[in-house]
Amino acid sequence: MISLKLNGSEVIGQLGMTVLELAETQGVYIPTICHDPNLRPVGACRICLVEDERTDALIASCVTPIAPGMVINTQSTKVIETRKVVVKLLLASHPDSCLVCDKGNQCKLRKIASELEIGQFEFTKVRRYYPIEAANPFIERDLSKCVLCGKCVRACKELQMVGAIDYAYRGFKTKPATPLDRPLEESNCEFCGLCTSICPVGALSDKLSKYEGVEKKSVCTICPYCGCGCGIYLKVRDNKVMSVSADSTHPVNKATLCVKGRYGYEFINSPQRLKTPLIKKDGEFIQSSWEEALDFVATILSKIKQEYGSNSLAGLGSGRCTNEENYLFQKFLRAVLGTNNIDNHARLSISPSLEALERAFGSPAVANSIEEIEGASLILVIGANVAESQPLVGQKIKRAIIENGAKLIVVDPRAIKLTKLAHLWLRLRPGTDIALINGLMNVIFYGDIWDKEFVAQRTEGFSSLIEVIEKYTPDYVEGITGVAAQDIHQAAELYAKADRALIIYGTGITQHTTGTYNVLSLVNLVMLTGHVKKESCGFYQVGRQNNLLGACDMGALPDRLPGYQRVNNPEHRERFEKEWGVNLPYSPGLTAIEMVQAAKEGRIKGMYIMGENLLLNYPDLNAVVEALKSLDFLVVQDIFLTETAGFADVILPATSFAEKDGTFTTMDRRIQRIRKAIDPIGESKPDWKIISELATKMGYPMEHESAEKIMEEIARLTPIYGGVSYDRLEDSSLSWFCSSLDHPGTRSLHKDSFMGGRGKFTKVEYKTPAELPDEKYPFILTTGENLYHSGTGTMTRNSCGLSRICPEGFVEVSFEDAKILQVEDGEVVKIVSKRGQMKTKVRVTKRVQKGVLFMPLFSEEPVNVLTNQALDPVAKIPGLKVCAVDVRRADDQ
Repeated sequence: MISLKLNGSEVIGQLGMTVLELAETQGVYIPTICHDPNLRPVGACRICLVEDERTDALIASCVTPIAPGMVINTQSTKVIETRKVVVKLLLASHPDSCLVCDKGNQCKLRKIASELEIGQFEFTKVRRYYPIEAANPFIERDLSKCVLCGKCVRACKELQMVGAIDYAYRGFKTKPATPLDRPLEESNCEFCGLCTSICPVGALSDKLSKYEGVEKKSVCTICPYCGCGCGIYLKVRDNKVMSVSADSTHPVNKATLCVKGRYGYEFINSPQRLKTPLIKKDGEFIQSSWEEALDFVATILSKIKQEYGSNSLAGLGSGRCTNEENYLFQKFLRAVLGTNNIDNHARLSISPSLEALERAFGSPAVANSIEEIEGASLILVIGANVAESQPLVGQKIKRAIIENGAKLIVVDPRAIKLTKLAHLWLRLRPGTDIALINGLMNVIFYGDIWDKEFVAQRTEGFSSLIEVIEKYTPDYVEGITGVAAQDIHQAAELYAKADRALIIYGTGITQHTTGTYNVLSLVNLVMLTGHVKKESCGFYQVGRQNNLLGACDMGALPDRLPGYQRVNNPEHRERFEKEWGVNLPYSPGLTAIEMVQAAKEGRIKGMYIMGENLLLNYPDLNAVVEALKSLDFLVVQDIFLTETAGFADVILPATSFAEKDGTFTTMDRRIQRIRKAIDPIGESKPDWKIISELATKMGYPMEHESAEKIMEEIARLTPIYGGVSYDRLEDSSLSWFCSSLDHPGTRSLHKDSFMGGRGKFTKVEYKTPAELPDEKYPFILTTGENLYHSGTGTMTRNSCGLSRICPEGFVEVSFEDAKILQVEDGEVVKIVSKRGQMKTKVRVTKRVQKGVLFMPLFSEEPVNVLTNQALDPVAKIPGLKVCAVDVRRADDQ
């Protein structure tokens, strides 16, 4: 501790503190423009000058560490006069446009000038005039107002880890600019909006909220897009969300957001939102009252149940809806309709992980928290384009590399943004992951760099693993994967010898007909090297939707009750039967893709779909259309009239995340509160309330007063959520396992032991994908995420800014293939598979290898018209990452 004087008072500060930090702890105000607590201090503006009366020196408080015996005066005459000079110099080159500047009273320069009582001043005004740049849909740049504080430059480099801008030119012409001073939309800017949020003056502003006025309230909640679970504030005025800002105290994102998180909010107040219930009559949707719509749904569902039995009905929950809503939805299906035919979008993304991790470790959850990423010394990213699909994960990986010296191995058939930072890029052929992972383990085992102690003490089935990996020599694996043998050697050694190695994987691993075994292969690799016994080791799966894991936690699965309790386990079932007062079905139900097939065959007569657009998500679009047309009755509950809703008999308008209370659970098991910011749009209702009212009309009263009361029921019945309450979630999050109200939650798993006892090695052999190229369909098509859209775009397509910056889909084609096909960049082509065809524009690029095409899931024509319904036999996930296609001219028949 260090003792010194501050404005005449004896104070004590900690070693390493700056004078500014000490003053803030003592409640002493020092003005500053260039300082931000999330950035490294640079002392650029000099407004934070204070006087050390021992030496009569003026020092920049933001960069000067405290020292014993200092006598600091923050308000001496010398300090005030010098500050005035500094501010006057800034004002001399600043436009006199305060009255029309959108920054208004939030401008720091204006605020400090007012505090210092600066009016007219003696300096000659010298103006810098720059044209206003506003071509992109998000950020307006008026650099005539720039005070060169450097916050935007530093934030882009230090926080967002992008570095899209830097200082350009010299002297009086200095300004922040992109390389070659090109427009933002022609640079590597990701439009995260961090620069606008941190700019102290009006040089940078958000176009979407410009001149909207000041918000009346600011509501703390959670981002509704990916599974990172970033904290945000919704700025509200007149029941409209005007803008979004980051929750700077949130442990995941702090001051940062991605472009979707900051600018993808326009869907909330979109004029396309569903506002009233709709009933289809004579092929047309007619507005109806809630009473009429719910009565109609209750009557028809009851009739189908009575005539054809409970298992003729099915439902799909949603990774977009809250935990409370998914809990009530599965309760409705099981207790009211009497069926286990319930699933959710996790079937198409994380279901192989749930199956594999429970089989190997006794728990379906990933091991690590998102905060642990930055502490890893080696990161293996496989099948996950996180810089676009989960940008905050990508940001943490970049920080681990750039600031902490971590090494990165990228395993992906396509060049992704992280490839540029990779120590090693293993560019494998699509669908050959198991062969590659077995090859890594072959090198590790026969190179004697495996963790013998860990394997002996904490695992079983090791001998069966060795039997399998023996033949997967680097040369043999090179022939399957196309990855050079020497690169396999190098990757294996880097991973095995790392102090803290972390695997991050995504749908590039799971969306295969071998998805479960792909994950089990990664589990084998983790256990062979012992990389699970300390922080920042293990594995982390990224999730496409905000509450994918939560939907599974809540039992929106055909074989699991809430908390992953088995429907065919009498003890588990009895707990719910006692609480719910009904006998529950005990046979596992149909998975999502099986429901589609059963509907086509006439075995499923009625479906209830909540917040899921299966017409664009599920493989083989034509088969899905046939299935929906075969249903006797379809109910869709959503916020927009989606492509799926167009086939419904009844549409029930639900509220968005901004119009309700509840909780989301991130991919690292973090349970967080969302809070109502605006009243429901039109006559829409929260999903949980719709379900409750429908159940009551069907003779099973659900009299929940609020989402909080539903969580109380969840906690009573679900051991992993046993200690969760809204009171505990008010100021922080909880990570399950959390069994009681005094349990702190569990941030990391498997460090000391596995939930199921010993970790189980699995014998995993490489199998070729279900569909390979042939003469008629010579290309492999793989699909993935896009930075500016989420999934198939139900929310982002209804956010004008995102749609404008990325208005249409595309197909990436290698230069070699483009030459052979005689197609040019921007040309419209037809992509054809065994199941269907679509048109899109060509992007000729080095990102894909010869013989491989890539398309984003978002597209003006559905990509899933091409994809294959072949399933992983364990998790029943379709192989969406590999299908055989041909590229033809748009006018070819």
